[in-house]
Amino acid sequence: MPRLSDLTGTIEQHPGATFAVFALIHLAVWTALPALLYPNLPLDLIEALTYGREWQLGYDKLPPLPWWLVEATYRLFGRDLFFYALAQVAVVGAFAALWAMARPLVGAVGALVALLIVDGQHYLHFTAAKFNHDVIQLPFWALAGYAFHAALRRGRLLHWVLLGVALGLALWAKYFVVVLAAPLALFVIFDREARKALATPGPYVAAVVTLIVAAPHLVWLVANDFLPFAYADARAKPSRGLIDHIFHPLQFLLSQLLFIAPALLIAAPLVWPRVPDQAGDDYDRRIVTLLAFGPAATTFALSLVTGRGVIAMWGYPLWLFLGLWIVMMAPKLTRERFAPIAAIWAVVFVVFAATFAASYAVMPRYDGRYRAVFYPGGALGAELSQRFRAATGRPLAYVIGDMWNGGNVAHYSPDHPRNLVDGNPRRAPWIDMSDLRNKGAVVVWTSGDPTTIPAEFRTIAGEAEVQPPFALPFRWGRHVLPVGWAILRPRTAFAQPIKPAL
Repeated sequence: MPRLSDLTGTIEQHPGATFAVFALIHLAVWTALPALLYPNLPLDLIEALTYGREWQLGYDKLPPLPWWLVEATYRLFGRDLFFYALAQVAVVGAFAALWAMARPLVGAVGALVALLIVDGQHYLHFTAAKFNHDVIQLPFWALAGYAFHAALRRGRLLHWVLLGVALGLALWAKYFVVVLAAPLALFVIFDREARKALATPGPYVAAVVTLIVAAPHLVWLVANDFLPFAYADARAKPSRGLIDHIFHPLQFLLSQLLFIAPALLIAAPLVWPRVPDQAGDDYDRRIVTLLAFGPAATTFALSLVTGRGVIAMWGYPLWLFLGLWIVMMAPKLTRERFAPIAAIWAVVFVVFAATFAASYAVMPRYDGRYRAVFYPGGALGAELSQRFRAATGRPLAYVIGDMWNGGNVAHYSPDHPRNLVDGNPRRAPWIDMSDLRNKGAVVVWTSGDPTTIPAEFRTIAGEAEVQPPFALPFRWGRHVLPVGWAILRPRTAFAQPIKPAL
């Protein structure tokens, strides 16, 4: 076994290989675990496949980029495994940008420690398996931070362009990017060194590039009355009065402290015992401090001012630069400090992986808790397609259901029907209702009375013929799915016309 001095020396001599080993370990473990333990896709991926196949510039909930990426992954590879790989590719992309920024500031060993600290957050592995808008933000936020620092320190126009590209793509990922862009802009205005950049074309080029990259979606937003913002408004808890201006931001802060606690545990050997020494100059530290805390402070301030609640899981990208900040602000990173940091990281990594495995391979035997990833989506899709074909002689082209039930049928059915989400054409404006009437559809629901079509579907499918309900066992565990369903028969006009006799 190599000595500690040999190990740290090897890291400094072979930084590329060091990063590659770390990235491959992370990617392999956190791709394999959900691929092995999720027999059914989780909701976020079912939703992505429902929306992504339509290739719209915008949707009623969120920007389209992650849904496009999931659909592209499905068309290229076709296996669920690759959706989990896509999530970890996004995470590793964020690691790469952080590594590129950290190495010149704190060296290869310091950069690795910064990554090990950040990797202590469940955002980057345990919950990242459910690829969604939060996950796809990560590489763009990290790239924006790298480009911002490089632009201010080196003054190259290329880095300002890169910043604009990163911010523009981040908007395609999630509107939450505003809490990153705002502190960056304020820093350039108010920091004594950064303000010098205002006399150069750089910041203005970055702003123009951001708008150009985001323009197609911005145009769609204007044309559709900023439709997704209603979803974001509904997700944030409303203010009930003055007390919520204090309670909601504090609740968010406490949730984030809990989520980054493992990262702080990994960093603990850096700060005790103290040996005063800091990496980088004061300007570098100010920039990294802004990146580490500016977005979180902006989120906290918005909640404080509005009294609105903030979803705890919105913290995904907020702490990407925390590890680098700790390395730069803590005492000197010595060889003796590296060993316990690496050891604690390994323990945290294994604990997260073991907890993940136990949650889906052991605990279902005992707790009886509902787990969406054990839902019988494959059996449901196959059963409804077969029954629709038997009743109509036609392939299933459309399903009418909520996002979860209908989305599972749409993905797992061999016919891959399109899902009229919630039976509401406004949620799926790409669906031609006359085509749906001509080709027919299955209506599916799994709650309430299985012999009565739910009220929300009756406007579209009130004349659908209710069929005998059936039940399907979950892929694992004791749960059974009761299925209510109905057939909206194809119009006879859709049938092939009979040719007149000659």
